[in-house]
Amino acid sequence: MAGLVQASRRSLLSPFRTLKLHLLHPNQQFSWQPNRPIPNFLTQTQTTTHLSTAALQKSPFESNILRILRNEIQYQSDYAPPHQSAMEFNAFVVEDRPGEQWITLRGKFGENETIKIEATMFDGSVVVPKSGDDSTAEDVRLHISLLVDISKGEECDLEFVCSSWPDHIEIQKVYIFRRDGSLKWPYMGPNFWDLDKKLQSALLDFLKARGVNNDLSVFLHEFMTNKDRTELIRWLAKTMSFVLE
Repeated sequence: MAGLVQASRRSLLSPFRTLKLHLLHPNQQFSWQPNRPIPNFLTQTQTTTHLSTAALQKSPFESNILRILRNEIQYQSDYAPPHQSAMEFNAFVVEDRPGEQWITLRGKFGENETIKIEATMFDGSVVVPKSGDDSTAEDVRLHISLLVDISKGEECDLEFVCSSWPDHIEIQKVYIFRRDGSLKWPYMGPNFWDLDKKLQSALLDFLKARGVNNDLSVFLHEFMTNKDRTELIRWLAKTMSFVLE
């Protein structure tokens, strides 16, 4: 599974922050797959003219690459054009930086708790039986990794490593994180599913009370579906610009 990228300076590049991601699904096999306007790479006359002129000066091989990239951008834009996603959900404000494969949501609970959620783009999938009469049909459920940081302004935060599926959120790990980084290999706690059922339920209710619930999971999947399309078109355009230079 791809590592959950940290927005904070407490980067997952450290051994500890990388370790916890390998603990998300020890038994699960995955298969790969500020508000800013969505860039329109195709409707700018000046850009199109520049592309056509530059393509004429390229070798046949490079001109073919440019043609394929231009056609792919056109197809992706027509097939499912990206739109401006909502940048707020309930009590959370969304921070999305174009070109990066994660987003941050920030919110508050009560008088002294701050909540920060860091979510990857789709980083895995599982194949499940499709609902309906056809028992042989299969469906793909996409996965998003979440890191939920709950702070009371003290030296330690309570952190949840979670999985976001299209219709629900699962907890994988719960642990105490020391912000001073004094523990190089801290104890990560037991696997969530090994805990007493009542404790599991209580921890899920703890998150739900703070807005980390199934509705949030639905929102994240809708947001990432749009971001995935936006980032793909942006990547195609940058690749085309590189070939043109």
